[in-house]
Parts: sequence; C-alpha cells; structure tokens
Amino acid sequence: MVAAGPCCCRLVQRSSRAKGSRWAWQRNDNQGGPISSEPRINDRIRVPEVRLVGPEGEQVGIVPIGKALELAAEADLDLVEVAPMARPPVCKLMDYGKFKYESAQKAREARRNQALTVIKEMKLRPKIDPHDYETKKGHVERFLKQGDKVKITIMFRGREQSRPELGFRLLQKLAEDITELGFVESSPKQDGRNMIMVVAPHRNAGKATKPARPVESAAGASSQPSPVASEQPVQPA
Repeated sequence: MVAAGPCCCRLVQRSSRAKGSRWAWQRNDNQGGPISSEPRINDRIRVPEVRLVGPEGEQVGIVPIGKALELAAEADLDLVEVAPMARPPVCKLMDYGKFKYESAQKAREARRNQALTVIKEMKLRPKIDPHDYETKKGHVERFLKQGDKVKITIMFRGREQSRPELGFRLLQKLAEDITELGFVESSPKQDGRNMIMVVAPHRNAGKATKPARPVESAAGASSQPSPVASEQPVQPA
C-alpha cells in the first residue's frame, strides 16, 4: 500500500478476484478533526508578528509574536487573537477565562430577556353559528391578552370553496371585534382550501394592570368616631 501524501485519499491494492486495475483510490475520512470556533491564544498563535491591542483598548502597534507573548506574561494576561483574517492578525491582551465567563453570562441574560413568541391557532368555518363565533372570539381575545399571536384559519369544504368572500368577511368582522386587543399582522390570504390571517397583540395588551390603591373618602373619614366633649346639661334660667 502506498500513502497518498497530504490529500484525503490513499492508493490501495485490490483483491486479485476484482476485475480491472489492481490499484484504486480509496477515500480516507479519518483525516483532520472538528474545527474549533474558539480563538487562538498564547502559544497557539503561530504567526511572525501581530498587531497588538492593550488590555484597556490602547493601540500598541505591530510587534513580533515573541514580544507580544512577553508583554502578556509580564501583565499576567493572555494573548488572544481577535481578528485572525487581518494582516497582520490583531491580538489583544486580556484575561481570557474572565472574558469567557462574562460572555456566557451576557448570553444567558440575553436568552432570559428574549421574548418568546407563541403562535396560537384558531379554526373557523365560513358559516359558523353566532354562539360558536362568540366562543371562538373569546379564545382569540384570551390569547391576545396573554401576549400571544393568533393564526386564524377559515376552512372551506365542498361548495364553500367557490365562496371565498364569506371567509374574507368573517375575518374582517373578527379583526374589527378584537381591534382593542390586537391588530392584523398578516392580511387574509388564500392557502389551498383555507384562508389564513394572523393577528398580533398590542404591546401593552399582555401587561396586567395593577389594581388601584383604595383611597379613603372624606365622607368615610368623617364617619369615624372621634372623641368629643360630653354635653353639659343646660340649667333653666
């Protein structure tokens, strides 16, 4: 067997029973490994010179890699390659462990503060009963109060497919009924046998209003008993 050098294939000898040539190229998938997404630090930076940035963001300039490593060791910091595609690469002096910890904390905080958008779905028929319509509308209003978007689907069956205006008018009526809680984010559009509309809540729809603190009225305050001097009997003249 003959090695194929730096390429990812190798030349192997076939069995004597195989037809054709006795030699064939075989792919070697064991070359290399996963590419790391983390930046190179300290001795892993293998370039002759770098553009160095100090720990406070000050520009040090272009220095040899050995000098940059010496400055990092003197400051008890790490030399981190922040822009590997630049010529020369840009490196910064920093505490890499602290930098990774703070980055993880920021990412966790961003995920915590990220608003999770939930899309609920409500299905209606073009000739829906008024009582059923009020029930469905109540569900849509509840979803909007919770801060969720609602995908409203009108399902057409049989001959109803030739009357799409029925579904359009029904969606318009529903949009007018819920205008105080939400707005039409995606206008009604035909999707096969269905007609779809998406409504989204107003920004302050999902915020619960705090109950007002009861204020004691003047009449209520005056009704409280207060110590008064006892009346003296009036002597007849």
